[in-house]
Amino acid sequence: MQEYIKVIFRTGREGYYTNNKEYCIEPDLDVIISAERGEDIGRIVNCAVPLDQIEKKPDEKEITSIKRIATEADLKQLEIVKKKELETEKKFLEMITKHPFTMKLLQTIYQLDGNKLTFFFSADGRIDFRDFVRELASEFKTRIELHQTSGREDARRLGGLGMCGKTYCCVSFLRKFNQVTIQMAKDQNLLSNLSKISGPCGRLHCCLHYEEDFYLKKSEEFPELGQVIKFKDQKMYVEKNDYYNNRINLIAADHERHIVTLEEFKEIEKQKK
Repeated sequence: MQEYIKVIFRTGREGYYTNNKEYCIEPDLDVIISAERGEDIGRIVNCAVPLDQIEKKPDEKEITSIKRIATEADLKQLEIVKKKELETEKKFLEMITKHPFTMKLLQTIYQLDGNKLTFFFSADGRIDFRDFVRELASEFKTRIELHQTSGREDARRLGGLGMCGKTYCCVSFLRKFNQVTIQMAKDQNLLSNLSKISGPCGRLHCCLHYEEDFYLKKSEEFPELGQVIKFKDQKMYVEKNDYYNNRINLIAADHERHIVTLEEFKEIEKQKK
């Protein structure tokens, strides 16, 4: 089966390529790829991706080969491009003041050969920036693309540390955003304070998705919330399940509380039967 090389570009775009020239490649290696109207630099993230593992199947006729491994000259050109991006950002911010809309510039990225310039920005609502794009094209003499990002994309581009003390998942390894729902927070007993389980992007933490399977499996052993049980000659209700410590929080009508282990709870149920 044909395997492909997965490359990620500085814009965040990913592409799949072949290695027809049989270069000695490895993950994190910088390579040069033929791009629209020229060439661009990208970084290998996977050297052997089977076709059936590619979510959006590429047209085999459109798949090209790696042009070359990035040379010292290419890397020097990249440093020149990065300095040019800083100058371009300043000019962009000057030009935007002449327009009625408000946008926050997040990142400015040139294609390695300078034939394309992409501005990533965030804004409240949709913006008609067609006239502004024409001004930018006239000023920078290259193809212009403005890309409005979402909160999660903003966090990925700006970077930072999560409440766990580690770099955001979306920056370090997460390539695809998984759906994280309120139901997951409910399954994990985390609905009491949503602000603590929300990231800087304003969305629920991606790690809730990682742990969901554990909680769903553990919940099969535990009683449902609100279940009634007789404990110490008193009618009590299941208030909370502590899946990690195998404990169950009970509460009575007069708000008296008790904590029992899962084994103790099951024993109480047996005696009831």
